[in-house]
Amino acid sequence: MKMTNDEYKDYTDSHAPRSKAGRNMLRAFLVGGAICLVGQALTDLFMALGIEKETACAGCSISLVFLGALLTGLGLYDDMAKFAGAGTLVPITGFANSVVAPALEFKTEGFVLGTAAKMFIISGPVIVYGISASVVYGILYLLFGA
Repeated sequence: MKMTNDEYKDYTDSHAPRSKAGRNMLRAFLVGGAICLVGQALTDLFMALGIEKETACAGCSISLVFLGALLTGLGLYDDMAKFAGAGTLVPITGFANSVVAPALEFKTEGFVLGTAAKMFIISGPVIVYGISASVVYGILYLLFGA
């Protein structure tokens, strides 16, 4: 059977799986937004307890890292990530997950060669490039100052 290019395009479009991008973006937005909402609620709670804003923000970051690590340890963060996709990777809780998940995965290899050695296998490059970029930015700021 001979088909024109337009007929072939229509045929392949009718048999191709539909994109789930819209649904995935909505889920990422909602879950990522919920994580940020929890962070804002924690900051407001700390400030309502009389803690200065800067210290309250630090307390919020620490609390979110703890919650991300705890949820990873309980096996709940992976389920949340499967549902939300990138919505769980971007916030600070995603960093906690990227440190704890490999540590749990390699704990059978022992504390030193397993947990300690593999803990930063995912987040290590992020830390290295983040610190390197901040050093380069600092040098450029020093040289060309604003």
